[in-house]
This record gives sequence, C-alpha cells and structure tokens, in this order.
Amino acid sequence: MSFWEYLGNRHQTLLMDAYQHASVVFQCMVVATAAGVLIGVVTYRSEWAGNLATTATATVLTVPSLAMIGLLIPVVGLGVPPTVISLTLYGLLPIVRNSIVGLRGVDPMLVDAARGIGMSRLMRLVRVELPLAWPPILTGIRVSTQMLMGIAAIAAYASGPGLGNEIFRGLASLGSRNALNQVLAGTVGIVILALLFDAAYVLIGWLTIPRGIRV
Repeated sequence: MSFWEYLGNRHQTLLMDAYQHASVVFQCMVVATAAGVLIGVVTYRSEWAGNLATTATATVLTVPSLAMIGLLIPVVGLGVPPTVISLTLYGLLPIVRNSIVGLRGVDPMLVDAARGIGMSRLMRLVRVELPLAWPPILTGIRVSTQMLMGIAAIAAYASGPGLGNEIFRGLASLGSRNALNQVLAGTVGIVILALLFDAAYVLIGWLTIPRGIRV
C-alpha cells in the first residue's frame, strides 16, 4: 500500500489524532504561558530570583521526556495527566527566560514617566512593561510550542493522545506492510501542525505588536 493510499484509508483516524495532538499542545501552552509570565513578573526585578527561575526551569529540560513521563505514570496514571504535566513543565523555560529578558529590557525612563503621571505599580506593569515586553515573550511562546509539538509524540508511551500513537504503532510493527506509512504519517502530521501553529503566532504578532516596536 502506498503512502497516499494509507492516508486515504486512515484519514479519519489521522485527523482525530491530529486534533488531539493540537489540542493537548494548545492547552499545555496556555497553562505554561500563564505560569511562565507570572514567574517572570515575580522574579525579573531581582537578579538572583531571575537566575533561580531560569535555572530551575532549565533543569527540567535536562530530564529526558521518556523518563519524565515514565516517572509520572506511577503517580498520576496513564493517559492525559502525565502528558499535560510533562508538556507544561517542558514549556516553561523559553517563556520564563524571555519574560524576564523582555521585562528587564523595558526602558526605565518610560517606567519613570508612567510613575510620574500617577500610575500604580500594577498599572505600570500591565499598561507599560508587559506590552513592551510582549515581542520577546511571544518569541518564547513560539519556541515552546515547537518543542512541545515534538515532545507530545512521546506521550503515546503513556497512552497519551496525539499523533505519537501512529508513530509508536509503526515502530512496534517494523517489517509489516504499513509500518513505514504509520511512522511517516505521524511525523508529517506533527510537522504540519507545528507550521500551522507558527503561522498563527506570526499573525498574532502582526495583530498585537505595534509597527514601531516590530521595526
């Protein structure tokens, strides 16, 4: 059976796996973005706190994804829970680091001007600092998403959702007629999803970043 014939016969299953893959990555990115930006906001004013946050989230990436999921299985079981926890933890580093860098890079004169017109610290953060730090934060979100697209495939090891199931089925049946088709279908599907997500982030950047800041 050719690859195109395999896609034609399995398109409904592949579309469902692709939807589940995109859904779990999107949900984990929402949580990782909220947590990462919050950590950045809390720690960026202190050198040691910022370094601690960056080091702690970087340490997570030193744990192999298969080992991370394997360690979580006895604690939270199979399926979605270990997938969500591991993906969220892996997605933190680029967001935390870029949030800290972006917030520290805001011109102090602009912050002083906002303070001079009576803005509270929270208002300065929300209306001045975070908007100006948004471009590097968005870059961190893009990097995290690309990482999680690939890591999410490992979730199939713990019966997690997504296109990784197609890849694992193919690897488990190497030598069979459709083994290569299964691996190729899962891999190509993940690449396409990653490109679609990145295109969406480019559009978000054009819509949310003022032209002067982009330049």
